[in-house]
Amino acid sequence: MTTTHPEGGFPMFVSVPQARDLLRALLPDPGTETLPLAAAYGRTLAKALDARVSHPSATESALDGIACREADTLAAFSEALVRLRVVGESRAGLPYSGEVQSGECVRIYTGAPLPPGTDAICPVEQLDDDGPDHVCLRRPARPEDVRHEGSDFSAGEAVMPAGLRLTAPRLALAAALGHAEVTVHRALRVALLSTGDEVVAPGEPLARGQVYDSNRVGLHAMLRECGCEVIPLDHAADTPAALQQALTEAGGADLLLTSGGVSMGRYDLLRDLLIGEGQVAFWKVRMRPGGPAILGGWHGLPIFGLPGNPVSSLVVFHVIVRPALTGQPLQMLRLRAATAFRTLPDKTAFWRGVIDSGEVRDYGAQGSGMLRSLSEANALVVVPEGHPVNAGDDVDVILL
Repeated sequence: MTTTHPEGGFPMFVSVPQARDLLRALLPDPGTETLPLAAAYGRTLAKALDARVSHPSATESALDGIACREADTLAAFSEALVRLRVVGESRAGLPYSGEVQSGECVRIYTGAPLPPGTDAICPVEQLDDDGPDHVCLRRPARPEDVRHEGSDFSAGEAVMPAGLRLTAPRLALAAALGHAEVTVHRALRVALLSTGDEVVAPGEPLARGQVYDSNRVGLHAMLRECGCEVIPLDHAADTPAALQQALTEAGGADLLLTSGGVSMGRYDLLRDLLIGEGQVAFWKVRMRPGGPAILGGWHGLPIFGLPGNPVSSLVVFHVIVRPALTGQPLQMLRLRAATAFRTLPDKTAFWRGVIDSGEVRDYGAQGSGMLRSLSEANALVVVPEGHPVNAGDDVDVILL
């Protein structure tokens, strides 16, 4: 249950949906811009797209073969091979210009317009040449192998609504609709900061008790997946001066994303800074892993503080930060649990799982420091607080 900090008066132990909504409310409206398709990957469509042309633009063949009249190939097929006279060819960009009569056919290629007078296709694999001007059919021609004009979409049809994230297939569709550029939301500028005296850049010598900065690498990649412009900041040591300097360098960003310094320890300085000198929208989320997350602001800069443990950091990003940044819902499935999943009395659990053969099973090691598990698991199994999941139960699953 949500409570209030005894001194600061801000919410504590918020739910995951509450945390997501509070973060989204702090993010500025990025505005829009118009980009060529090649530069729009990963952006969110701000203006709906309609079809400027029909697709296909003409009734065409789905196969290489011959175009003919279906009736010509059905009537006599039970008695003998159907033999048709070849009167020309139709290929993409160079359609057959005449009209095909009964007993005639035209060689045709995939994507080529169907000649007038024809309504069916027989594929090349079912044809035998009989001299230079005739073919014999091994089976009747089929209308199902004809693509009708506008069967994919018609000119003027509303096809792509605003709010879609532009993936590769959606960019290809935008091009097919006839658009060379699209209006998208501007990329949010997110400054990325990792903290902690124990954190060392990958590749540097590692002393006893130190760890490589995996959070910076993983979070940078996840921000790029969200279509954000990433501003990498220098690593901040565990001193108030170093942290304040880093926050100053993040000025101009739409959001500062940090990892570490948000829990209950003496050196959790981001927590202290926000509670003492900034603003706090919430501290702690009713979830595991990732409970100590904090959201607030410092001199007008929105700050989301992720836990320092690598699994906690990446899971919180996936279930809270990503949907807030992109406006897109989580990809979820309802699957049968192949194993039991433990519940927690006061937190929603996001256990790592493996989807296999239409079921999901427990990955095994669930510690917040077990980063390897996120690489080998392919799902987060959502176990509501106080509701255990037994083998055979249906359960919500977030795809990783």
